[in-house]
Amino acid sequence: MSRKVDQLKSGALLSYLQMALNIGISLVYTPLMIRLLGKSEYGLYNTVASTISALSILSLGFNSSYIRYFAKYKASGDRESISKLNGLFLIIFVIIGLVALACGGFLSGNLDIVFDDGLTASEYSVARILMLLLTVNLAISFPMSVFSNIISANERFVVLKLLGMVRTVVGPMVSIPVLLLGFRSVALVVITLAVSLLTDVLYVAYVFGPLKNRFVFHGFERGLFASLFTYTGFIAVNLIVDQINWNLGKLLLGRFRGTESVAVYSVGYMIYHYYMTFSTSVSGVFTPRIHNIVNTCRDDRQRRDRELTELFVKVGRIQFLLLGLIASGLVFFGRQFIAFWAGEGYGQAYPVMLLLVLPASIALIQNLGIEVQRAENNHRFRSIVYIVMAIINLVLSVFLIKAYGEVGAAIGTAVSLVVANGLIMNIYYHKKCGLDILLFWKNIVRASLGLAAPIAAGIVLPMFFDYTAPLQYVCAIALYTVVYALSMWLVGMNRYEKELCLKPIGRLLKRGRRA
Repeated sequence: MSRKVDQLKSGALLSYLQMALNIGISLVYTPLMIRLLGKSEYGLYNTVASTISALSILSLGFNSSYIRYFAKYKASGDRESISKLNGLFLIIFVIIGLVALACGGFLSGNLDIVFDDGLTASEYSVARILMLLLTVNLAISFPMSVFSNIISANERFVVLKLLGMVRTVVGPMVSIPVLLLGFRSVALVVITLAVSLLTDVLYVAYVFGPLKNRFVFHGFERGLFASLFTYTGFIAVNLIVDQINWNLGKLLLGRFRGTESVAVYSVGYMIYHYYMTFSTSVSGVFTPRIHNIVNTCRDDRQRRDRELTELFVKVGRIQFLLLGLIASGLVFFGRQFIAFWAGEGYGQAYPVMLLLVLPASIALIQNLGIEVQRAENNHRFRSIVYIVMAIINLVLSVFLIKAYGEVGAAIGTAVSLVVANGLIMNIYYHKKCGLDILLFWKNIVRASLGLAAPIAAGIVLPMFFDYTAPLQYVCAIALYTVVYALSMWLVGMNRYEKELCLKPIGRLLKRGRRA
């Protein structure tokens, strides 16, 4: 049991370390890649990568079902069924990989489907090579995901996260000198493929070596595949929604406006992605507690609703306090950050970023609601709402992209996020999930009173600081952060949140006295 706890603690710490490494490396690596590749080729690279990424929906959510069935067989000590489960999943994902290979091969030979006639002859040649290489990488990743799932199901989180960190670090470390030597996007994809193959080989070796797993390819449990497909159906819907919301915009931009528009949109989206990561890192810690509340209060609906609402409000306020600093900072300092980070010619990435970040904040401070739905097996409604809104987003984006380019793509996504997350899901949380949404928003409004002073500071600071001078820009951000922290402490935060901040400081002071 202690070994299991150690694996969980170490895995959690390594998850945060991997997240920090991923963001840190990307912040350094991406601007180098943008400058060395140029806007056009960077946009081409992103368009092709998004096209191939769209094929990931072929997994149909099967990945998430492995652990469920593994736990079932492990609880009964049925090692033979686990071996058959391994074999069935490997067969499924080899078939999916072959389908992905065929789809990618078809797209590689018919690039006009993606780009219309918006590329030069040399760009078509590069795009074809990129698409073939990324297709091979995706096709291999499908069967290899079975091995990473087995490691996760066996709760060997340290190995899983360490190998993930290898992939995070090694790729950019090799790619930067290769770019500096004058190689282009094709070389980057070759490196990505090589690093992926290296870590995949290590996954396979660990599953057959220390874990001693077997794969049996016959005698499967009757009805198992149908059961798997039923379970993963709504997860597959979420995969499709994510692809429409976050990848299809790039594909439409590449087709109607060209690769340079894709490059601009990608910069704005990447900053949004970093922003989203901060939110999920906070909410993920509370998932086990939600399931515990639902299970222990199953016969006392009133108590369950009260405890879930308390947790929902508590975590939502903490997320608001953290994301409020980042979101408001992006409003006041984001334009100049993009100029420093991405370079000239990316000014439109600023409105793209804000159109993604601000509407998404509604869902991000309510992330716990998703786990509440899953714990109560009420996630089907969310999937249906999201697929409808994704279709509306798709239709809107086609027209808006033609009129407003990359900003139009962001407007389509923003509208769907506000309607789905801000309106429909809040009504559903209140009516069907037992969460007191009115209490939640009253608390958020109270916390938001602490934004008054930072907003005033954000308006006034440009009068005293020259943001085009890096040192003055950094000083202005530091001063804004101090104003935000003081204002939230005095106006926005409640007693619990203040104690949450003071506890680590108290522990450090105690350790200092003992030393």
